[in-house]
Amino acid sequence: MSGLFSPLTVKRFTLKNRIVLPPMANNMSDESGAVTDAHIQHYVRRAQAGVGMVIVEHSYIRQDGRVNKQQLGIYDDALIPGLRRLAEAVKACDTIVGIQITHGGGKVTRETAGTQPVAPSDVLVPGASEPARALITAEIEDIIEAFAAAARRALAAGFDFVEIHGAHGYLLSEFLSPLTNRRTDEYGGDLSRRLRVPLRVVEAVRRVVDEDHLLLYRLGANDYMPGGLTEEEGREAAKALAAAGVDLLDISGGLIGAEPPNWDGTTQGYFVPMAAAIRAEAGVPVVVAGGITDPIFADQVIREGKVDLVAIGRAMLADPDWAAKAREKLAST
Repeated sequence: MSGLFSPLTVKRFTLKNRIVLPPMANNMSDESGAVTDAHIQHYVRRAQAGVGMVIVEHSYIRQDGRVNKQQLGIYDDALIPGLRRLAEAVKACDTIVGIQITHGGGKVTRETAGTQPVAPSDVLVPGASEPARALITAEIEDIIEAFAAAARRALAAGFDFVEIHGAHGYLLSEFLSPLTNRRTDEYGGDLSRRLRVPLRVVEAVRRVVDEDHLLLYRLGANDYMPGGLTEEEGREAAKALAAAGVDLLDISGGLIGAEPPNWDGTTQGYFVPMAAAIRAEAGVPVVVAGGITDPIFADQVIREGKVDLVAIGRAMLADPDWAAKAREKLAST
């Protein structure tokens, strides 16, 4: 059986192992959203330890989608040279690297975005600090095109893949959830209608991301809130996204964010059962995060065929050499 340090081939790419550095907001930019030397040092330091895949942190596609003033940006062609420096530096470590593109939706603020937050409906998004304004149809079209334009910049910068952020209560997650999407037009209602904007974004980005590159989608597959997106709906969404052209699904939480309610801070792999169910039905490889710190646990979920890749977030943030130490630990057991 394949383990944590076995290779994985997805289309033309062969990852040297199953360890992923997931997208984690570092807020190292200035207010222009440009790549800094701190970004490059952060990612190279962890790539050098031997991870198979690096997903660069969420990067905003438009100014009205910025959730932090120091967030990395991908909204303008002027940012491409810096992004290219980052991509080239990580690829030099024999690591496949991509970037996550996002719009913060109702979780932005007037201070960070310069305007009232926007969302599918006039709501206060869970975790947000101020009410959002509902998008009109023409604005939705503009945002879909902004996702595609950001993907073009990612490829121009030399990234191997693009990941669309559809989790953690950001805009695409808000469209998927009945708690934040109360629209009565073609983009709201039952699951198939709430899926339309995420699917249109995937289709627009897929037209940009050719077959020589990968398209990933971070799916918030369960809101863990009464009246929110259910796990069953998450599985249906995953199948639709895969059918629309997503090559790999990155499974996480929806409106609840990166942790389920009442997490004790120590239990590992809290999203693994949900990700395993999605993997069984969606027909594409799956990566999962969820408080995983122990290499033996990570190796086990790969060997048991529950998921294809394991994202190590907090542990690798705390210890850049986690991947190298994991190899040593597994070799000694």
